[in-house]
Amino acid sequence: MPKLTARERDKALTSLKGWVYDETADAISHEFKFKDFSEAFAFLTRVALLAQAAEHHPEWSNVYNKVSITLTTHDAHGVTEKDTALAGEIDKLLT
Repeated sequence: MPKLTARERDKALTSLKGWVYDETADAISHEFKFKDFSEAFAFLTRVALLAQAAEHHPEWSNVYNKVSITLTTHDAHGVTEKDTALAGEIDKLLT
């Protein structure tokens, strides 16, 4: 899958909620905050199921009620449609 151009990436980001571009990592990321650890962990579980179905796995961390997710396509050395599509599916979990 080809890496998105800057223009394509920026356009995709406009339709995503709270995702930002990290130039250093050539990735998109988002930090989510929940009521407590249980809510954060439940969210991680739902994201894991999405990621497995998409065969695209995020870099993430969880500290108590915060979940940080970073998406990049390592084979393409940057952000691809796989990343923006998975970010969109993650957004849907919170609506």
